[in-house]
Amino acid sequence: MSQNGPFGIDPEDFDRVFREAGDGLRDALDRLGKGAGWATLLDQITRQSRPKSQPETAGETGDGVWAIFRVDAEGGAHIEEVYPSELDALRANKTNTDPTRKVRFLPYGIAVSVLDSPE
Repeated sequence: MSQNGPFGIDPEDFDRVFREAGDGLRDALDRLGKGAGWATLLDQITRQSRPKSQPETAGETGDGVWAIFRVDAEGGAHIEEVYPSELDALRANKTNTDPTRKVRFLPYGIAVSVLDSPE
């Protein structure tokens, strides 16, 4: 123990951890390609580290659209516009002053009625 310092950590443990982290980063970069952004890379790395207790849903994988919708007086939702990314939807809605107009992600396969206001 005295050879490994006061905490008993072996220098080879550090080498192993850094080597494995480098290999994981290299694999992620190879899968994503050279044009991938840092946000995509970090999401891919954290997605691999999460335990998989259930299959991913369309919302977790990002399969869906961003919708700008309006809720009428009866509580029913009506889609006005649909965008492929959150940024596009938020830019289109940035000057919104109408409290009944909202932006929300809709996974594919989900009915629009989920946007209706509760009574």
